[in-house]
Amino acid sequence: MRANRDPLPFLRRAMKFPREVEIKLKVADARSLKKRLNECGFAVVERRHFESNTVFDFCDSRLRRSSSLLRLRTESSRHILTFKGPPRASRTYKIRTELETEVRDVAIQQIFQALGLQPIFRYEKFRTVYAEKHRGKAGTAPLLVYDETPIGHFIELEGSARWIDRVARRLGYLKRDYITASYAALYLDYCKKNRVKPRNMVFAADKS
Repeated sequence: MRANRDPLPFLRRAMKFPREVEIKLKVADARSLKKRLNECGFAVVERRHFESNTVFDFCDSRLRRSSSLLRLRTESSRHILTFKGPPRASRTYKIRTELETEVRDVAIQQIFQALGLQPIFRYEKFRTVYAEKHRGKAGTAPLLVYDETPIGHFIELEGSARWIDRVARRLGYLKRDYITASYAALYLDYCKKNRVKPRNMVFAADKS
C-alpha cells in the first residue's frame, strides 16, 4: 500500500474554519504613534503585559513545511493554544485559518510530548491591546496591538482588509509598509543582518 504523503490532510479543509486577516507595521517613534492612536480614537482595552510564546512542531518539521503553526502562549496565569493554517495567496495581507482556545499548560505539553511534538522556537514580547472607542471591547471588534519585542516595536492590525487599510492610512502608513512575515521570520532576518546566531527571540535577561 502506498503511504499517504500528505503530512496534514485536514489542512485541505481549512476553508471551513475561522480565518484572520492581519498585518504588522514597524514602529519608528513609539511616543508619536501612541499620540496618534489617541487622536484616531483608540483606547487601551488590555493593559501592557508580558507574553511568552512557544512554537511546537514534529521532528520532521511537517507543520513548518506546510506553512502552519502550533503555538502555546503564556500571559500571567493564562495559557492559550493557537493553530494557524497555511496563509492564503495575498501580497498585501496575511490571511489564514486561526483556531484558538485556553488550556492547562502542564496537561497540553504532556499531550504534545506523547504525540511527538517538541518546542522549536520561543519568543517574548510586551503587548498592549487597543480598540476603537466606539467599537466596543476586545473580542467584539477589530483590534490593534502594540508589541515591544527584542528586535523592535511593531503594531499588528487584525480585522477586515478595508479596516486595516483605513487605520494604517490614518496612522501614516502606506501599503508598501505592510509586513506579513511572522515574528520568527523577522527574527531570522534580524539575526542575518546583525550577524547574530539565531536562538530564541527573548529579552537580554533571558539568554536561552
